[in-house]
This record gives sequence, C-alpha cells and structure tokens, in this order.
Amino acid sequence: MVSDTKGVKYEQEISDVLNSLAGVHQVMDTHGFDRTIHHLVQLRASQINRCGFCIKMHTREARQDGETSERLDRVIVWDQVGDFSEQERAALAWTEALTALDSKIDLGALRANLREHFSEKEIGILTSTIAMINLWNRINISRH
Repeated sequence: MVSDTKGVKYEQEISDVLNSLAGVHQVMDTHGFDRTIHHLVQLRASQINRCGFCIKMHTREARQDGETSERLDRVIVWDQVGDFSEQERAALAWTEALTALDSKIDLGALRANLREHFSEKEIGILTSTIAMINLWNRINISRH
C-alpha cells in the first residue's frame, strides 16, 4: 500500500506520457536554437519554480556545454548585473514573464524586444522551451 502523502512514481505509472513529452525536446533541438540561451532559460524558470532537481540538472548541463560558473551563479539576478548579452536578457525577461504569469507584465513590449534579437521561429522555440521546462518543473515539484 502506498502512503497517501508519497509522491507518484510517474515513470512507472505514465511512462508513455513522459516519453512523449521528452520527444518534444528532440524535435525542438532540430531547429538549432542557441544552447547557451536554452540552458539559461531552463535554469531561470527552474529557479523561479524552486525545482531543486531541475536546477541541479540544468546547471550541470550548462557547464558541460561550456557555460561558466560565474554566469550561472548570477542568472538569479540577471537583470542587475552586466554578465548577459541583450539577446540573453530578452530571453530571460520572456522566461520570467511566462513563468511567473504576472498580469501586469506588458507582453507586447517584451515581444517587441524579443523581435530585435530573435526570428519568429526562434521566438517559437524559446517559448516552447519555457513552456516545457515549466511543465517538467511542475511534474518534479509535485513529488516534493
């Protein structure tokens, strides 16, 4: 008998669903979106959502792809430091807007800023990346 308070073992119960969700990443990767930005937005969303598992995983993956510890240490305060390019800052602002879902945020202004740095397709992949990390964060958080 499973304790009423114990986390669900999704890998056992809905492995087909999780495998399908993971397949989305393979499709998104075929578009060649910038890996540095990919890692930064995944880490920032995971920080906002307080998903310890995802923070550790995305920090490790970013380092493996050449990101510096100094920048990773400052992602949490990206808007207060000069470590990030204007393109990265636009992506991080979009990440925060789509993760925190504050109704006072001007999404139009953020989209205009994104269009200065990204193509429409890249904005689509960025938005999908943010959506997927928020989904994975919520699945993992539900086990806390």
